[in-house]
Amino acid sequence: MPLAARRVYGEPKSPGSSPNTGERAFAYAKACGIIGRSFIGKRTSALGKLQSLPDLNRLVFPEAVRELPGRELLIDLEGRILQRTTRQILAIIKAYSNPPELLIRQLRSCEYADLKTCLHYISTGKPNPPALSDIGHFRTIRFGAYPDLVGMLAGTEFDFILKKDLKAIKSADYDPTPLEAELDMRYYALLVQSLRRLSAADRQYARQILADEISLRNCVWALRLRIYFKKSVADTGEHLMNIRMGNPPKDVAAEARQLLQFPLDARSAWKDWRWESLLNPEKTGGSWTADPRYFQNAASQYIYRLSLRYFRLMSSSVSSIFCYIKLKQFEEDILTSITEGLGLGMAGKDVFALLEVPS
Repeated sequence: MPLAARRVYGEPKSPGSSPNTGERAFAYAKACGIIGRSFIGKRTSALGKLQSLPDLNRLVFPEAVRELPGRELLIDLEGRILQRTTRQILAIIKAYSNPPELLIRQLRSCEYADLKTCLHYISTGKPNPPALSDIGHFRTIRFGAYPDLVGMLAGTEFDFILKKDLKAIKSADYDPTPLEAELDMRYYALLVQSLRRLSAADRQYARQILADEISLRNCVWALRLRIYFKKSVADTGEHLMNIRMGNPPKDVAAEARQLLQFPLDARSAWKDWRWESLLNPEKTGGSWTADPRYFQNAASQYIYRLSLRYFRLMSSSVSSIFCYIKLKQFEEDILTSITEGLGLGMAGKDVFALLEVPS
């Protein structure tokens, strides 16, 4: 198909159109059935009892247990977990004859993640692409053209990358931070744009979750850049997602800009900060330093709990399915982390302890 004739598959024919009552009921009922079988809520504790990769294999895929040696089983499980999540999200999106754009944008977060990994592979000279999410006709990047960035991205919403220094991107000393920050900014800006096309009832809970998520991601970025990459306050500020949401519009980068002024070794200075409760606690008799990993895990738990609470509040709204997708993505992260931990010889409960997940 000529590039000029390509369209973004899966985009609604009329953005902002509302699903009918029957589709809403069917999508939600199907989502509830999948959640009931997922490792969400009380069922999460079963993962903390695991001792080995074969245990995980039998628990998550009882209908298709595979006998493979350790390293091969780890890779196989990671691939099947990714496929399982994508398949279960697609099953709900396809319940709509004209899926809401917000849900398609959520699904396509996989494409953004795959592109980031591909850019990393290209910069390190890897000849073959990584394992990719199969989102079917909702995919827009031509990953089959890897490692040719022009072939992959021309005519897509990612073709802004082709205006950058491609030689620099392909070099071993390439710093992905600015481009990854720009990709995040574009992803969330389009997600917010699609949210605004929904009715007030459909977007109510999704808007709150999304506003908190962007705020927290900005804070994670700011902490990581300050602590791990020793970026200055000015440099860090340039990588924040400056998006306004709500009525009146609220700056969701405000909390991240505040943390840029706090000392990294004095927790008392953070006392009145909005997300202070998600920081690592002080230890008796020891010094304190802000821990980005702890904060990121706590932020993930916060969004998970919010999504779990809102999933059942308005069963007929698009926000409920938005929450469903968030829950499935959280489950995928937990399952992948458990897989990697068991592969290193850890027990499930030890992985939960690292992730700050109650076992």
